[in-house]
Amino acid sequence: MSRIGKHPVDLPQGVTAELKEHTIAVKGKLGTLSLVLSPEVDVKVEDGKVAVAPRHETQRSRMMWGTTRNNIHNMVVGVSEGFKQTLEIEGVGFRAAVQGKELVMQLGFSHDVKFPIPEGIEIKAEKPTLVSISGFDRQKVGQIAAEIRGFKKPEPYKGKGIRYAGEYIRRKEGKKK
Repeated sequence: MSRIGKHPVDLPQGVTAELKEHTIAVKGKLGTLSLVLSPEVDVKVEDGKVAVAPRHETQRSRMMWGTTRNNIHNMVVGVSEGFKQTLEIEGVGFRAAVQGKELVMQLGFSHDVKFPIPEGIEIKAEKPTLVSISGFDRQKVGQIAAEIRGFKKPEPYKGKGIRYAGEYIRRKEGKKK
């Protein structure tokens, strides 16, 4: 039995969930998100809660039970509070700035790296070495953070590059004479 799937998702005040055939739509103050439901699960919206249950006793329906419940929970949290990911830039001369609808980063390459900011995502360069990404879709925020980190991953010798806030980079010892 799924430990997480059996707990219903509470809908906070100001958030509504609407079920139409194989799709659930969640509306809140930050936006609207929808999810196409798997045919292996049943979803019910009643009394300010969203309950998910497996349709069959197969392994796939038990897997989709917890996954669907967590996806709905992430949608509810996203439209009510939103998600935020912070990136740190480390290295001499490495910095980032938001110019219009682009994030412009100087990462030691011959040209600046320009990253267009997608719709529904807000990127702020709080300091030249600190970039914060926020939005109401958890998957989108994480994907954008991973793409930006992919431009210059942290290297293990000096630790230069872009890392998630609080990420530990295992350091290696340099050459010896």
